[in-house]
Amino acid sequence: MLNPVFSIANMRALSPVIQPIADKLCMILNSQLHVDGSEMEIDVLPWVSRCALEYVCQGGLGHSFDALNPHSENEYIHAVRMLGQTTLRLLFLRPFIPFFVRNFSLYWRNKMVDWAPIQALKDLRRIVQVMDDASQKIFAAKKAALKGDLTDVVVMPDSPPIETHGQDIMTIMLNANISSSETDRLSDAELVGQINTLIFAGLETVTSAICRILWILACNPSAQVRLRSEIRNAKCASHSSSWEDVDLPYNNVLNRLPYLDAVVKETLRLHPPTSLLGRTVRQDTALPLHRPILSRSGEALDQIAIPKGTTLILSILNANLDKDVWGEDAREWRPERWLEAHNSEDDEYDFGDDESSEHQQGRMPGAKNEMRYPGVYANMMTFLGGGRACIGFKFAEMEIKQVVVALLSRLHFSLPGTPDERGQLKEIYWKISALQVPVVRPPSGDGVAPQVPLGVRRVRDDDFEIGAST
Repeated sequence: MLNPVFSIANMRALSPVIQPIADKLCMILNSQLHVDGSEMEIDVLPWVSRCALEYVCQGGLGHSFDALNPHSENEYIHAVRMLGQTTLRLLFLRPFIPFFVRNFSLYWRNKMVDWAPIQALKDLRRIVQVMDDASQKIFAAKKAALKGDLTDVVVMPDSPPIETHGQDIMTIMLNANISSSETDRLSDAELVGQINTLIFAGLETVTSAICRILWILACNPSAQVRLRSEIRNAKCASHSSSWEDVDLPYNNVLNRLPYLDAVVKETLRLHPPTSLLGRTVRQDTALPLHRPILSRSGEALDQIAIPKGTTLILSILNANLDKDVWGEDAREWRPERWLEAHNSEDDEYDFGDDESSEHQQGRMPGAKNEMRYPGVYANMMTFLGGGRACIGFKFAEMEIKQVVVALLSRLHFSLPGTPDERGQLKEIYWKISALQVPVVRPPSGDGVAPQVPLGVRRVRDDDFEIGAST
């Protein structure tokens, strides 16, 4: 029932509603620069995080919490921003959660949290309560609006109202749920749970992806120039006014900027925000192997018996870097591989409406000798595959591309070029844990606090390819 909610038609309708968020992020970063537009160092991570939060709130809930306002710090914003790091502190408890859910009522689980000498558990409970309370209030208001044919405006304390014209995911879910058969219909609690899951899954991961793209473009100035030139050409072709102020429609942003698409796909392949994933086997099964392995007795095995209840750790990163599938240069950031795949077919670069189709998947990189991973997105495992794949990957892709287009239209990014008080340049590296977290290496940084300091300045005429449209 939920997959159609993220259809291309719905994403196309939602695109202009959330485009102003990317524009506002660009305006905020621009306002922090020197009057002459010269380069200054800005930690882009907190701003990208606020932008991602506003995207999932407006796009998911149809409600703004004014996250891009630096003076706005209501309870919901604080709760969502603390959710990721609080969850990471409790990963060691994850194997025990199913046992407690099966064997203890909510009352006793709450008592155990009260008694446990673990502050992070109490923090997480409070975060969940705040998020659920807000989602329930917004959900109830939207449900009442649908039943009473009221205007689609939701007002909550400390938050500015926005009008989504029924294009937000919660409203689409409600409409889809109403029209579903009784057997397929979800309860109100399940719908609210799906929205909260979307917010949790789409905040830290998309923030990491956007920051990684900006960092990679800072490391590869020629790629940044090429991408910015493609963006300007597309904007100039679609409008006669100042090209920087043009908002490209959904089809242009997602389907008609081949180098942008190649940069996003290659970054998500090489640097998936989530590198590892756990899955628990629900029934005894045999795991088939593409290449046989030798057992301790020397027997060649083409499958492994997995007992029910076994937890498997899946390496998304390893799948995306498999040289047998992606080629010998699998560990290189080379966006051209996505362009070459289409050029070799003598086809115009056209994504079509269904990248998950066999035809589209077979034309992309990552399909070698009829072998490919079953990823729902471009043959890679970044958004997983099968029935448990990320259903919101089209929303995430749209958000990433909108933000990158908005920022590169007006701003240039480079690696930090100003030494600190010790004379050291800041070096950013990405720690791999449950999420890939950007930090600054010692001695310039503590190697712990997430940050992405980049040199930012306004775009100049020499930031484009020679011959690009003006």
